[in-house]
Amino acid sequence: MSLEIIPAVFEDKLILRNLLELYQYDFSEFDASDVDEHGLFGYKYLDNYWAEPGRHAFLIRFAGRLAGFALVREVADEVGVHHSMAEFFIMRKYRRRGIGRKVAAELFDHFPGTWRVHQEAANLPAQTFWRNTIAAYTNDQFAYVEEDGWEGPIIEFEITSNSSAMERIIPIKKSEH
Repeated sequence: MSLEIIPAVFEDKLILRNLLELYQYDFSEFDASDVDEHGLFGYKYLDNYWAEPGRHAFLIRFAGRLAGFALVREVADEVGVHHSMAEFFIMRKYRRRGIGRKVAAELFDHFPGTWRVHQEAANLPAQTFWRNTIAAYTNDQFAYVEEDGWEGPIIEFEITSNSSAMERIIPIKKSEH
């Protein structure tokens, strides 16, 4: 079985939009969002991933099938620039197979530097996933931080530039046997 993390190009925007609807449907139990009059949740930041620098969209395939996506962005604040996992989604069918952990680790490796991963206060499964994934990846070298305007947990950690991360080539593709 193979796992691929593929940078999304503009022609993939419709695919990503459709996957975002599934993600937001799953997420709606935690944030109480509703569909609009057309039956869609919508994602107002999607176009920004092709219009703004520092935003990166990835499609995730497992065994050749679409399995999810990840949206990574660079955020500048008073302290400096950090990477943020803006959105991360593995379809239910592919969960609990280690795919999410592998994808997260590949993305962390690909973007060395400071990371902050925000989680919604009500989304306890995501909190468990991110705490366990980041703890394993960093050997427990992370901290919880606070940010004005955010009510849920935020995990911050640093990834130093290393040879294995720098040797990776876009598109990110990883085979799992």
